[in-house]
Amino acid sequence: MTAVAPLPAESDVPESGGWERTLSVAGRRIRVAVRPATTASGPAGDTPVRPLVLVNGIGASLELFEPLVAELDPRREVVRFDVPGIGGSQGSTFPLPMAALSTLLADLLDQLDGLTGTSHRVVDVLGLSWGGGIAQQFTLQYPHRVGRLALVSTGTGVMMVPARFGVLARMLTPRRYNDKVYRHQAGREIYVGEDQDAVDALFSRVKPVRATAYLHQLFALTTWTSLPVLPMITVPTLVLAGRRDPVIPVVNAHLMGSLLPHGTVHLHDGGHLGLLTRPRELGGIVEDFLGPGPRAS
Repeated sequence: MTAVAPLPAESDVPESGGWERTLSVAGRRIRVAVRPATTASGPAGDTPVRPLVLVNGIGASLELFEPLVAELDPRREVVRFDVPGIGGSQGSTFPLPMAALSTLLADLLDQLDGLTGTSHRVVDVLGLSWGGGIAQQFTLQYPHRVGRLALVSTGTGVMMVPARFGVLARMLTPRRYNDKVYRHQAGREIYVGEDQDAVDALFSRVKPVRATAYLHQLFALTTWTSLPVLPMITVPTLVLAGRRDPVIPVVNAHLMGSLLPHGTVHLHDGGHLGLLTRPRELGGIVEDFLGPGPRAS
């Protein structure tokens, strides 16, 4: 017998199951998707684990995480959301810094308590690429709300070892989301180490990207760094990076691992999107790191 959290009204059902809804958070309409945890009866593994919050890369709507969600432990509630201006979330008239985006995430989690019947007082957080900035900032602002932190294909913001100029130039535009031909051209520089068909399958899921929202995300990244304060992140942290990633050179993973008091670096042979193009293999690495930690009461 399996028990799941109650389903809010007026919700859509994502591909990976659960529900999707638009909530009013700090005066903005924010799109969120939740795959509730299941509790299976039996002698082992019947205790739900901490919820996991997934924070996406620049320009990406929450659908990009579908392959990973499908591979995660069903006992683990999984929360995804679109940042302002991306996917189904309301845009902002001015760019929000990482600190404001982190506060928005905290407010969103507080709201979810009343919808799911699950406590989000302490969660695990996974940040992918640009989303690693919010994940780090959230952990710095709310250290008692994070159980474990996973930083995937990400760096320390403006103070990091940068990509080559050609790669950076490709990343300054959202065209790879909206133009398949351009994505193939850009992929020769950006998605080294990835299968192009797998990349196309990922991008076919996501919603088109508005240029203004993309620029707002670039502003948040280029006005933020975690480098001087990484030693203040004391929760267990996984740094997962691809050896062939041209967007976030692998030296950044080693740098972060050396500064994080409880950091573990795991390198794989793929590129920037390895977690999503090889979700069974690398999702297993994430699950092994997160472990069956109990929920906060």
